[in-house]
Amino acid sequence: MEGPISCKFRCTRCRVRQRRDNRETGGAALGCGPMSDPFRHRIRVRYSECDQQGVVFYPHYLAWFDIAMTELFRAGGHSYGEMIDGGADMVVAEAGIRYRASARFDEEVDLTARVTRLGSTSITTSIAAQRAENGEVLAEGELRHVFVDLATRRTREIPARVREALTS
Repeated sequence: MEGPISCKFRCTRCRVRQRRDNRETGGAALGCGPMSDPFRHRIRVRYSECDQQGVVFYPHYLAWFDIAMTELFRAGGHSYGEMIDGGADMVVAEAGIRYRASARFDEEVDLTARVTRLGSTSITTSIAAQRAENGEVLAEGELRHVFVDLATRRTREIPARVREALTS
């Protein structure tokens, strides 16, 4: 069973900074600090994700990180599809991952995502896969996405609606 467990996008530090940014820039938020609580989304390991040793084959963790990002946006009230329809996309500029332990078929895994930097054209997210049963970290990493214009494929500002979804 997949589904969100909890979601809290904006910490006190972000609200204070956003109020200051609004005063200084006439409403244009410049950035956001780390989220206070990570977004969580639960998945179950599928048989097709396991290798001959009976554990999750390593590239699937990056696919799970992508699921966490998609669900983070959806939980924030702005789906990835809406962003595409608005003429923007985000591309992975950097991906880093550290493997800590193995998951096996049919185990439940919690994916956690925490926005650690919300810049003007990019977002950095810390993501982890944890064994749901006991919280053991299976893999952890960081993704940096850069926003691009769909028509030109050139870097662009983070769409206001996306920024709002991640900071409100």
